[in-house]
Amino acid sequence: MELNHEIIDTPPRDAASVVMLRDGAAGLEVLLMRRHTDSAVLGGAYVFPGGKVDKEDTAPDLLARLDRDPAELHARLGEPGLTPAQAAGLYVAAAREAAEESGLLYLQLGDAEVATRSAEACERLRTGTTFGALLAEREARLDTDALAPWSRWITPRRPSVMNKRFDTRFFLAAAPAAQETRIDDFEVTEARWLPPRTALQQYRAHEIDLAPPQIISLLHLMQYADVAAAMQDARARRPALVEPEPVETSETRVLCYPGDPMHSVPERALPEPVPTRVVWRNKRFEPPEGFGPFLD
Repeated sequence: MELNHEIIDTPPRDAASVVMLRDGAAGLEVLLMRRHTDSAVLGGAYVFPGGKVDKEDTAPDLLARLDRDPAELHARLGEPGLTPAQAAGLYVAAAREAAEESGLLYLQLGDAEVATRSAEACERLRTGTTFGALLAEREARLDTDALAPWSRWITPRRPSVMNKRFDTRFFLAAAPAAQETRIDDFEVTEARWLPPRTALQQYRAHEIDLAPPQIISLLHLMQYADVAAAMQDARARRPALVEPEPVETSETRVLCYPGDPMHSVPERALPEPVPTRVVWRNKRFEPPEGFGPFLD
């Protein structure tokens, strides 16, 4: 994508994403979905299921279908600048977008019942049925307890990857039991369950494309042995706030994160050994020392 590198003065659009996890034969696996190559945002890249918050995500009748009070969800996110309804709407958007893109539903109806209806329900969401109407028909509640706030990424005002700005909250979640991934083959054209290490190896080999938030998140996920460990850690701490700061050097582009010597925030947002910057080399963002120390 051609970037104009001019300062973007418009505020970032609220968005939400679900980092879906499962335990595989080789350990922790994460769901990555390939966006359609014609998509205006990260076309062709492999991302976590997610998208923009819609006005309907904070509708009172829909918020009444949550398993938790909006005030409790507001406290979990740890963002004083939001209202409880706005915080709850982020949970709704995360679950709705996950259902539309991956075919996986987070509802409190019992694993077997949700599994038998998930394909039909997600198809209806894709064709215009509102999330609130679907929950009301099923007399179901949205399972916000399944979604653990994990990190918050705000696109920088000076573009380095894309010319649109988003304020995206990432939630960790175990894949719902007994459900199968089903893509819409419109916004999303492929789904892969991969160990974080394998996903990064494929990215390094130019087999898949990833954006910096996914690269850093996958490096972060490598520290967890299984889903239980990842979920426990996410629920034990406040979500990390990551506001990348781009730096142009004579050789390349650099994206710095909190804790980096060139970032305005001196304290780390993400734990070691997650790098505090990535650099653009060989048409790839990678840690300054390359992926070797992490993957080889």
